Amino acid sequence: MMEQQQTKAILVVSFGTSHADTREKNIDRIEADISAAFPDYRIYRAWTSKMILKKLKNRDGIVIDNVKEALERMESDGIRELIVQPTHVMNGIENELMTAQVRAFDGHFDEIRLGAPLLTTEQDSREAIAALEQEWKTLPENEALVLMGHGTEHYANSIYAALDYMMKDMGHENMFLGTVEAYPTLEALIRRMKKEKPVKVHLAPFMIVAGDHAKNDMSGEGDSWAARFSEEGFDVECHLKGLGEYPQIRDMFVRHVREAV
Repeated sequence: MMEQQQTKAILVVSFGTSHADTREKNIDRIEADISAAFPDYRIYRAWTSKMILKKLKNRDGIVIDNVKEALERMESDGIRELIVQPTHVMNGIENELMTAQVRAFDGHFDEIRLGAPLLTTEQDSREAIAALEQEWKTLPENEALVLMGHGTEHYANSIYAALDYMMKDMGHENMFLGTVEAYPTLEALIRRMKKEKPVKVHLAPFMIVAGDHAKNDMSGEGDSWAARFSEEGFDVECHLKGLGEYPQIRDMFVRHVREAV
């Protein structure tokens, strides 16, 4: 058993966050659940955002490995069998860059297996919606849940519109999903709300952590989503809770690791 613990590992790769509170509630808890489910594996961490890694180092003196550094550390520690599990929402730019970095180490380990991002299969989409359904089961029919995704110029961005469509198809007419940086846009969501006329709009992040985007773009001052909806006459309530706080979402990551094993 000890030999297995020394030579088998899971590298959990996240975009990262500069907010310690949401890191503890989301990334730390995902890693803890994976660790509990796979006691024979050592757990390592890597983050992909260069900006966040630099900010943590300069502001807090906290050093977190990037993917290359984590792989080098694992090789140095004698790891031979490796599973890499991203906490990315989709198979977008960040995940493709991570995959390329991992594949550069193919000859350095006996085995490297890659787990899938959160939304990869139709089953994933259905389970993610079920997690939202559980979290928002007390949402009245005359109120709306508007989820903020990140959005990307990568073609994988289509998952947001597909998920929004599937929500409606599964009977959740008052759940909506948009993005900060792509489509569906805030303007598209506002048009939908004007048509639906909910008595209240609940805003929540559709992101692993409730970090900068949730605290600033969604619920902050100025030109935030909350401010824009308020300007349009809607009663707005913001919920700063990342997807990593949803037990069923964490279970999905554990399942993806198991599938990689």
